[in-house]
Amino acid sequence: MFWSRRDQIPSQSPTRNRSRSILSITGLIVVPLLVALLLGVVLRSPTPDLVPTQDSTEAGARSELAGRYRSWMRSILDLRAVAESSTVGFLWNKISTTSGKRVSSISSSPSHSIATSAPGTTSENTGMATLASTATANGSAVGGADKKKTPVYFVSHGGPNLMYDHQHPAYAQLQAIGREITTTVRPRAIVAFSAHWQAERPGVIEVNVSEREPLIYDFYGFPRHYYSEKFENRGSEELARRVMEVLGESGIRTVGVERGLDHGVFVPFKVMFDSGASEKPDVPIVQVSLFEDDTDAEAHIKLGRAVSKLREEGVLIVASGMAVHNLRHWMMMGTGRTMPYAVSFDAALKEAVEATPGAGRDKAMVALLERPDARQAHPTFEHLIPVHVALGAAGDDQGSQLWTMPEGSMSWAQFRFGELEAEA
Repeated sequence: MFWSRRDQIPSQSPTRNRSRSILSITGLIVVPLLVALLLGVVLRSPTPDLVPTQDSTEAGARSELAGRYRSWMRSILDLRAVAESSTVGFLWNKISTTSGKRVSSISSSPSHSIATSAPGTTSENTGMATLASTATANGSAVGGADKKKTPVYFVSHGGPNLMYDHQHPAYAQLQAIGREITTTVRPRAIVAFSAHWQAERPGVIEVNVSEREPLIYDFYGFPRHYYSEKFENRGSEELARRVMEVLGESGIRTVGVERGLDHGVFVPFKVMFDSGASEKPDVPIVQVSLFEDDTDAEAHIKLGRAVSKLREEGVLIVASGMAVHNLRHWMMMGTGRTMPYAVSFDAALKEAVEATPGAGRDKAMVALLERPDARQAHPTFEHLIPVHVALGAAGDDQGSQLWTMPEGSMSWAQFRFGELEAEA
């Protein structure tokens, strides 16, 4: 079933050519998968994003693959992705960005869904009515003026195992950010951007309009219980439409989709809000995609600028990625030693974020992608570019690094833009 008649050579029989085509395409699929599986057996467990753990089960992997079959085959046969990837991890990231059901689309091409959990939302979605009643301390309804301007956060989210690794230093740091948000910021809603959702079409942003947001388990090779994790949440179509409205005002094309929350959102949010360190905010979460092109830093700064006015309406903007993210090196070496580029790029990112707001800061952020160590720190830029969205949303507000820790081929820097306003 995995062959094409265009691959046949006229002088040979169809049966022989069919066999060769099957072997060739099967090789493209099986070889990187086997390499990733073998590496998973020997690598240690604390792993950002997609690194397999030693106790992963065949049943968990089989369940994950079954739900992703159609989308996986589509992405595997994307020759550009195959050419750029040295591991199956990049292909898996590509798959995670193609999930979701279009509800208002500029394209007639079908979308493909991936395995998700049960909805994990409240049985009765009260939408924006509940939002308005829960956040009276913050002022008015979404879409109106608000006296309290929210800050903007960029969080390094790690992998799904961070939910269980309570001793990792990043766990406590994310908990501290969660407490800050729930006790001081007290947002009326959250708009989230994640490294794990890039739009399918160039120049278009996808916005999740679903009121119910199941979890998307967009990672592979972890123990079975990872795929039954829950994070109760709800969406808001009204807020999603408001996001689309402000993006349209800035000339950014949008499309509404029905989708769940990927691990770039639910993993850090579970640590921040659902780990017992603080009371979980009862507010809707709307996830927004990145652009399809993760090399266009200027476009992502513009994306952040477009949604910045939501901060005046009590909406908190959180961007999720990693300050340094070389998964390929991590799979080869783990946390054995901190790579020089993890330290140098982390320092350069801090310097750019903490520069004086304005055109100079924007230019410094764009220049990060051209640094000599940039492609070592980020072989692909989808985990870096969310910080550009956060910086754009910050406008003229100062950025500050809350904490960082280079580790192996990763770095866990956390940033906040804007000051915390004192309680009245």
